[in-house]
Amino acid sequence: MEKRPAVFFDRDGVVNRSPGAGYVTRWQDFELNEGIDAAVSLCKSRGYYAVLVTSQRCVSKGLISIDTLHALHDEMQHALGASAKFDSIHEFTGLPGTESLEKPNPGLILEAARALPIDLERSWLIGDADRDIVMAQRAGVPSTVRVLTNHPVGVEAMFTVDSIAALIPLLELRLPFV
Repeated sequence: MEKRPAVFFDRDGVVNRSPGAGYVTRWQDFELNEGIDAAVSLCKSRGYYAVLVTSQRCVSKGLISIDTLHALHDEMQHALGASAKFDSIHEFTGLPGTESLEKPNPGLILEAARALPIDLERSWLIGDADRDIVMAQRAGVPSTVRVLTNHPVGVEAMFTVDSIAALIPLLELRLPFV
């Protein structure tokens, strides 16, 4: 199977409103960021895989079960709609044996590249924290976009936007067709 690039999306702060210092543990508290469905759909329409790479240590802290996390992601997929569903979801939960998946290690991206035929050298990452940008760099993903949230900026991304609404025109201009 021929490899295609992917756009890797962080979850909290990019796909949904950041919960701040806490965790989103119930669907009732999960608020999709305005325009994220259009952004994911745009990436897919250009021929990219859309892949969610998320840290959810709340599982190892006992705040949510892995089954509840998967149910929450199922609800998210449904809410995004058919054209904006993620092709693959990869989670760091903090459970024993998952240490290599913890950001900024490249494990989540490398795991996705084993699950799908992804061309990392033509891929993108959209995140809101230094650890997202560093994870992409360590995995060999050259194109990075930082969505400004409450995280301090210590590592520069290739592009920076102040909202998901501003992400869409950037992708329309810069994301090549595959």
